Amino acid sequence: MLWSLLAIAIGAYAGLCVIFFIFQRSFIYMPTPVTPADAAAATLEVSGATVRVSTKPHDGPKALLFFGGNAEDVACTVPELADAFPDRAVYAMHYRGYSGSSGRPSEAALRDDARALFALVHARHSDVIVVGRSLGSSLAIQLAAEEPVSRLVLITPFESILSIAKRAAPFLPMSLLLRDRYESWRYAPRVTCPTLLIAASHDELVPLADAQRLIARFPPGVATLRVVEGTDHNSVSGEAEFWAAIVNGR
Repeated sequence: MLWSLLAIAIGAYAGLCVIFFIFQRSFIYMPTPVTPADAAAATLEVSGATVRVSTKPHDGPKALLFFGGNAEDVACTVPELADAFPDRAVYAMHYRGYSGSSGRPSEAALRDDARALFALVHARHSDVIVVGRSLGSSLAIQLAAEEPVSRLVLITPFESILSIAKRAAPFLPMSLLLRDRYESWRYAPRVTCPTLLIAASHDELVPLADAQRLIARFPPGVATLRVVEGTDHNSVSGEAEFWAAIVNGR
């Protein structure tokens, strides 16, 4: 009887692991629907997909490239960024499967799309600030490690999605199962541009300790950390202190 129960338990656990392995990207990515705010988005053809890019045009050498959070409609963030940076063109990428972009999201695909968009923007503007929020912070840090980014801003950044997944489901062998890991800590040592990390003091998804461990990976003197007190993962951008830090870089 005991062996039968043990076999059932092992089978159930194995089944749970298989289910997560097959459907894991549905737990990671939360695509946003097309909204009226997306109507003016441009498109970028890359790797067999059509990626929508919300923009606020501005002539001149300065631009800002934005990668949003998981369930964020970046079209709604563009006006805020344009107000904060009136002397810069703004480009915000809608991830594959989000807001009318075709294809399916994966780490490899999103990183390729980010590289392609940066190449397009940098060809038009020599001075490009890259800003990434949450999921987008990993795409942003990768670009800063590989491309001539003028300044980098990481909002509620994490070390890796693997660390988040381990906290969310410590009973599963995430190190073996997880495919899209977004290991930002691997890119941080190669970043040389001025970098600002903005963390929320009461972030329920990405604890402050994550940002503290990530900043330790940067070369000395490259990165600074700003903690917005009394805010969480979603409310941090609602504070005037948040926008002042982004604009001033500290």
